[in-house]
Amino acid sequence: MKTVSVALVLCLNVGVDPPDVVKIQPCSRLECWIDPSSVSPQKALEMIGSNLQKQYERWQPRARYKQSLDPTVEDVKKLCTSLRKNAKEERVLFHYNGHGVPRPTVNGEIWVFNRTYTQYIPLSIYDLQTWMGAPSIYVYDCSNAGIIVNSFNTFADQHEREMEQMHAQAGGMRNSPPVQSPSYKNCIQLAACAANEILPMNPQLPADLFTACLTTPIKVALKWFTLQPTAKLVPHVSYDLIEKIPGQLNDRRTMLGELNWIFTAITDTIAWNTLPRDLFQKLFRQDLLVASLFRNFLLAERILRSYDCTPISNPPLLQGFRHPMWAAWDLALDLALSQLPGILKRGEPFQHSPFFEEQLTAFQVWLDRGSEERNPPEQLPIVLQVLLSQVHRLRALELLGRFLDLGPWAVNLALSVGIFPYVLKLLQSSAKELRPLLVFIWTKILAVDSTCQVDLVRDQGHKYFLSVLQDSTISAEYRTQSAFVLACIVHNYPQGQNYALQGSLVSICLLQICDANWMLRQWLAICLGQLWQDYDKARWSGVRDLAHEKLQPLLVDPVPEVRTAAVFALGTFISSVKKRSDHANNIDRSIATTLLTTCGNDMSPLVRMELVAALQWMVLLFQKQFTGVFLQEPSSHNQTHSLERNVNMKRVSSSSSIMSMGVSSMTSYGASGTISLVGFGSIYMKLWQSFTQLARDPYPKVAAMAQKVIDFVRNHAVVEIEAKEATSEKFSYSLPPSPNTRVNYLDSSSPRQLPNGIATPNATQYLSTGSGQSQGTPPTSSPDSRTGLRGAANHSRSSNNGRSLHSRISEDGESTSSQEERTLIPIVTTDFIPWAVSQFSRPTRRTALGTDITEDDDAMYDRDAPEYLERVRRFKRNVKLRREASEQQSRVPFLRMENQIWICRTPHTPKIVKFHPYEPQIAAAFRERVTIHDWRTQTMHSYVPDVQQQQAQRQPAFGGMATQSRYARVTSLEFINAHDRSLVLVGYEDGCVRLWRPPEGEADEPRLVTAWRALPVDAATGQHSKAVGAVGLVTSWQQNYQTLVAAGDFKYIRLWDTERELKMGDIATDTDSPVRTLSSAPNGIIAAGCMDGSVRLFDKRCSPQVLTTYMEHTAPILDVCLRDDCENVISGCSQGNIRCFDIRRNMSIQRWDTGSNVTAITIHPKGDIVACGGQCINTYGLDGRNLGTIRSYEGFMASKIGQTSCLAFHPFRVSLAVGSVDNVVAVYRDENRRY
Repeated sequence: MKTVSVALVLCLNVGVDPPDVVKIQPCSRLECWIDPSSVSPQKALEMIGSNLQKQYERWQPRARYKQSLDPTVEDVKKLCTSLRKNAKEERVLFHYNGHGVPRPTVNGEIWVFNRTYTQYIPLSIYDLQTWMGAPSIYVYDCSNAGIIVNSFNTFADQHEREMEQMHAQAGGMRNSPPVQSPSYKNCIQLAACAANEILPMNPQLPADLFTACLTTPIKVALKWFTLQPTAKLVPHVSYDLIEKIPGQLNDRRTMLGELNWIFTAITDTIAWNTLPRDLFQKLFRQDLLVASLFRNFLLAERILRSYDCTPISNPPLLQGFRHPMWAAWDLALDLALSQLPGILKRGEPFQHSPFFEEQLTAFQVWLDRGSEERNPPEQLPIVLQVLLSQVHRLRALELLGRFLDLGPWAVNLALSVGIFPYVLKLLQSSAKELRPLLVFIWTKILAVDSTCQVDLVRDQGHKYFLSVLQDSTISAEYRTQSAFVLACIVHNYPQGQNYALQGSLVSICLLQICDANWMLRQWLAICLGQLWQDYDKARWSGVRDLAHEKLQPLLVDPVPEVRTAAVFALGTFISSVKKRSDHANNIDRSIATTLLTTCGNDMSPLVRMELVAALQWMVLLFQKQFTGVFLQEPSSHNQTHSLERNVNMKRVSSSSSIMSMGVSSMTSYGASGTISLVGFGSIYMKLWQSFTQLARDPYPKVAAMAQKVIDFVRNHAVVEIEAKEATSEKFSYSLPPSPNTRVNYLDSSSPRQLPNGIATPNATQYLSTGSGQSQGTPPTSSPDSRTGLRGAANHSRSSNNGRSLHSRISEDGESTSSQEERTLIPIVTTDFIPWAVSQFSRPTRRTALGTDITEDDDAMYDRDAPEYLERVRRFKRNVKLRREASEQQSRVPFLRMENQIWICRTPHTPKIVKFHPYEPQIAAAFRERVTIHDWRTQTMHSYVPDVQQQQAQRQPAFGGMATQSRYARVTSLEFINAHDRSLVLVGYEDGCVRLWRPPEGEADEPRLVTAWRALPVDAATGQHSKAVGAVGLVTSWQQNYQTLVAAGDFKYIRLWDTERELKMGDIATDTDSPVRTLSSAPNGIIAAGCMDGSVRLFDKRCSPQVLTTYMEHTAPILDVCLRDDCENVISGCSQGNIRCFDIRRNMSIQRWDTGSNVTAITIHPKGDIVACGGQCINTYGLDGRNLGTIRSYEGFMASKIGQTSCLAFHPFRVSLAVGSVDNVVAVYRDENRRY
């Protein structure tokens, strides 16, 4: 909204004073800086009107100005109604000068003249409101002007009540048009004084002092400054000298222009620091003329209050006349005027004011100690003004960037103060030194407010970022930010996509897609994905540049965020073509195959979630093929068949008719092209299998997304069957129940042979079964999929001859009708893009190396931060614990591990026990659960997968028979990064790994960080038979390399790089026997103990990776330990045989037999001690000497220990954890004390 029309109403009656005003002599005479007595009255009136118009035009030259000099009531009415008519919905300004008429009346009237100027005629404010309409702004320059403001508000309420009555009356008339009522309460008013005050008559001031402040503020400010006592400090400065100040108001390089610039900055700062944000936006940022008037009103308030006048505004402003920034204004005037005599008399050069430099320094001081909790920096509006100066622009941009980097709250503050037009205009600059700063600033802005894309494209700002992106001399950091800005520009904005495509964005991104900077690779991929999302022109441009092939290397990128971005880009690549063709289908099938084979088993759930979102487009584009795959699944039909007896079926003539109806329906699907039976090796079958596997993913969000896609296909199949059977039922009433008759009628070709076991139920049966509600579980389809299915069902039922939604789609899925342009509604969505965008809105900080660190990591570098101090405490604790443990290890031959220091009971038999290396905690695993006990705080937390997820893993996602009759039990347990903030890694017998973050407080719960399938489930990878008592998944954690070693019922040992979340590779075990236990040395050597009694050593650093194999055991290995010296391997088997190997030899160097009844063995990784458990627990030195025996629990009524189920030594201390079949976990050590 802007002011487009201005009415200048002057009631002066030059030469005649109004009867109710007694003027002093001498008194103020100047009106618009003109002395009316110097010329004839009529000439003076015209000159004053002309000057007033010029003064307003300085602030808004494009407005339409109309003067009304000494008018009548009819003149004012005609003027106001014409201006309102031309202004339409824009703002109109009404300026009233009543110095030549009586004061306003308490009845709400101002005065004008009659035709002959013999009488004063009252003009009601009520009528003026009606003629002016809204929105409007009023300026009242007369004595007792506050009366007008009060009357205006009263009449505004009266107008509002009348409008409400009109609306009520109009509501009773059906055909009456709606009445548009102007909002008079939102009109703006500026009055020179309060209701009981008169204007000042100081002869040294102009008579229209209020108008002069509003329209010529610098001149008034200088004049008033010379009248103050402080002006005596500046000698030889008079009013005549002020008239000779050199320069122009719009030239900031001159004295007058600089003063005007400083005044604008100061008044903006006062307003921004005293007004609410919404009011500041309304008054100072929406309308150029309104903003100028309110800036100048702040000066008028300061000057007029010094003469006992109180200017009034509506909406009211806070008392800005007392703001300390006025002192800075006085100093700027003082410094400028002190130079004036030398400039005018001696021609001395003008010295620019240090105001802006000092304010930037103050802003910098705030930034050094600023935070969200402190008050915003009051210099922010001044910083924006400095952006217009080439002298200070670079420093101002740097400080502004630092401020925006504080977080979204800082960006919102900067936007509220009006940063946008300033930085938008700077994009027209060709200065290279500004590029990094402008790119960074725009990155911060768009990360918080992406709607700025419209203005960027409108002003051709995208070209600036295209030039930065393709400039290889600019650092990768700023090219990354340019890619982010361009991604924001093209996001869901067709015009932005069009301009970016014309700017060769596709080729620019592809040229740098393999850059060394991972964030640049990520955002180039995201930018491409956003560019061709729902924009097939960009897609085919990418096809010509082989974009889909050039993105494929990113699918195996070492950074998971880059891999996710590549999957996103390829997913939008698939979905972007609405007009299908053989070429498009072949490309999309190729991309889907690549995504499936490359990312199907990715370690990162971020990648897998995006994979589901990308592959869903194949389901949406090829619905009939996936429906056919679903109907070929024996489990789906078996489930339906098993529930037939529980559902009321339609009445037909015989049981043969029931079978014929189902068979003919299925046959007609395939023959008509609606649903075709898909071959086993097709891409659709492979994709379907991947969805069913992902529906059993250990990460809940991945599984839920895949399940929604499966539900969509299932529900779509229900709609197809329901529509087809409805058609079949319609014909069954008029045709004989012969199967041949019905098949021939629906399909003239011979019926297809259906797979054995397919049973096609009634549609109602299928719907109730498919939704799962018959089993008591709620449907899991997404709202989007349900909406799409409703539309599909309605379309199917309204088609002629029972033709379904896809009856006009060919075998390859391309449409031959209006379905070409149908909008695809996604079944599932991810938060990857919003999450990636949020990375730029977070605060960062520069390190000494020039890299950015996030706010979360900043505490690691701040030595005063609590996080840093806590981390130092942990490291000191760790050093102390290792030193004490080393002393214990040296005394192993003299220790007796018979003192029980802690005991607890578990619900089931513990299968794994493990000490935390540094905390007083012990973990116990039984069935699918892990419990971690802290014996210092006596607290316990459970780590258990989601119940619904466990149920999903026990049965196929499409609802068939259960493939797993019991839960997935825990088979391995590790503490990750135990030296700092540890994580708990749990491996399960189904090959899944879940990584948990322990709770920080006692009331918190463990949080699942990530989960993936460490070992595959298909037999093609070499999985052994899943017999009872199978090993499952065993793991070993290499802290030095951040590598997880996984093995089990497979012929391979798989290595996972947890830092990059990538599979490093597989090492063949060269045996058909499962790996039962793993151990890793600090140098990366891996020892595997197998069920056949063999101990195998592997080195991932060399080839061949198998170092040696020891075959001295004849029973399954219970434990194997690679010592930290990287030279010795100790192993023990279920027959009680212990062997010590030197890896430089091919045979053991020490051996002994502990007995045949051994169920658990553990070997200390650092101390020379081995523990063997059976009916009792024996400890041995590495020389075979028995160090002690544990036979019973301690305490009152101590009982004999049960059969040992698991054992574990502390990684450093000489302490032993014992789990037994009587559901007890106990800890033993050499001294009866806690630690």
